[in-house]
Amino acid sequence: MRTIRKRKNKALWLTIRGLAIIIGGFIAAYGLETVLIPNSVSDGGVTGLSIVGSELFDLPLGVLIAIINIPFIWLGYQQIGRSFAIFSVIGIASLALGTSLMHHMPAIIEGDTLLITVVGGIILGLGMGLALRNGGALDGIDMLAVLLARKLPFGTSDFILFLNLFVFIFVSFVFGLQGGILSAIAYFIASKVIHIVEEGLSGSKMFKIITTEPELMVETIRDRLGRSATYNEVYGGYTKEKFKEITCVINRLEESKIKEIINEIDEGAFVTVYDVAEVKGGNFRKNNIH
Repeated sequence: MRTIRKRKNKALWLTIRGLAIIIGGFIAAYGLETVLIPNSVSDGGVTGLSIVGSELFDLPLGVLIAIINIPFIWLGYQQIGRSFAIFSVIGIASLALGTSLMHHMPAIIEGDTLLITVVGGIILGLGMGLALRNGGALDGIDMLAVLLARKLPFGTSDFILFLNLFVFIFVSFVFGLQGGILSAIAYFIASKVIHIVEEGLSGSKMFKIITTEPELMVETIRDRLGRSATYNEVYGGYTKEKFKEITCVINRLEESKIKEIINEIDEGAFVTVYDVAEVKGGNFRKNNIH
């Protein structure tokens, strides 16, 4: 009975994720067809290449998105996994279908280049981020970047930037230099929105603190933020002096408060701060700041 319930819960969860990816695809299509494309602004990646191809050869954008992404989906299947590839097929199909259905919708913004790039980038990033958060993708160029990063001594983000540089050069030939620049700005805004959607506005940060007052620091953090902390013994490379290094994971909304506590107790404390992708266990939850 428990096994059946688990299977039902898993099927329900997979269905919800699939629906979220479909919604993400249609949101991205709406941003393209009602904001960016009518104003000669493109996207990056495979979608950007598809837009260029659609303009040059007068072919349906949705068809090009589906066709050009096929090898990248196969790459994703080989390098990342079957479930990711399946969800990516759902997302890319939704984006392709959405652009076809919304192709004749009127533009919601015209003329104002700043507003076009900001609104278009936000809508596009919201759709793409929703898909990525639920285990799928709307564009295949990221999969290629992951593969190249494994084969060559450069990071994934370096390859994404490098590959999109060529995309925006192609875009500038079709939409003009201004269109290429605006497309790059819209893509940059979209990438930031994707990060927010994936990580959330209240993502976490890890503070590592070396201070002369470790006990007082931990006690104050616990009393004011309701956060626990751990100690690690570290040694100065020059003096060989032993210190207690404090490690504490907090909500982003608490960052300014913990900095205030550190400055109040020990202005000379050595502090390093890291972004944390995910936190599980340890009774980690939001507490009231006082």
